[in-house]
Amino acid sequence: MNNLPRLLLLLLIVSVFQACSKKITPPASRPVTTIIPNDSLSVEEIDFEYLHGRGRMVLKDGNKENEVKANIRVRKDSVIWMNFSVIGVQGGRALITRDSITIMNNVKNEYYVFEYAELSRKFKMDINYDMIQAAMLGNLLMPRTPQDTVERKTASYLLNQQTGTVAVLNYISSATMKIQKVELKENNTHNSLVINYANFQPLDTKLFPYDGTISLFYKAPAGLLNTTIIFEYSKVEVGDKELRFPFSIPKKYDRR
Repeated sequence: MNNLPRLLLLLLIVSVFQACSKKITPPASRPVTTIIPNDSLSVEEIDFEYLHGRGRMVLKDGNKENEVKANIRVRKDSVIWMNFSVIGVQGGRALITRDSITIMNNVKNEYYVFEYAELSRKFKMDINYDMIQAAMLGNLLMPRTPQDTVERKTASYLLNQQTGTVAVLNYISSATMKIQKVELKENNTHNSLVINYANFQPLDTKLFPYDGTISLFYKAPAGLLNTTIIFEYSKVEVGDKELRFPFSIPKKYDRR
């Protein structure tokens, strides 16, 4: 559990709930690509008032691996709440608001607070609440702009976006119009992050990715490092029934 807060932060920045498998593999033959008008592409996205679910999360960093159970609650465009447990023991909580991300480690009696401005400088792209919420749902991480370009491939679309020095590539199934994969590449450092979505099942009137993987590749003095987060939802529900988001930090906890 020692490195759990840092790994959870990586998870919360890029997405949170999806998992293992069904990574998109390029076809052996060269795909047919056609540039089409930007406004002709309509991506199916999840909409809701309140969402709650539970699942299993595996966090891998080098030779270290942590597995936790997670419960999640979301009030649209407002707050994301998570409760983590390890072998039946509550390990921590996370609260994501429009102002900041707070992660509490109940095992070590400490907590972390991350401001979006700080995270944006570190990762060289605009990190905000809307991006995290979108990644959790399998929605577009960035708003559409007239500068976006769209490529029509054999069985998918590729929506190309740019934010600062970060290129965002969205791979969208032509059969379901759902995002299957997102790649973020930083032009100067060549650091990259890849999210794969899988196991799409009906949620209300739309399809929702119950599984996914998040892979972060970044340069460090020791060389190229990789952090992987795997998540499997076992249950997800949406509705308009109001949910509670209990979160209080004991006075004896130290801020790190």
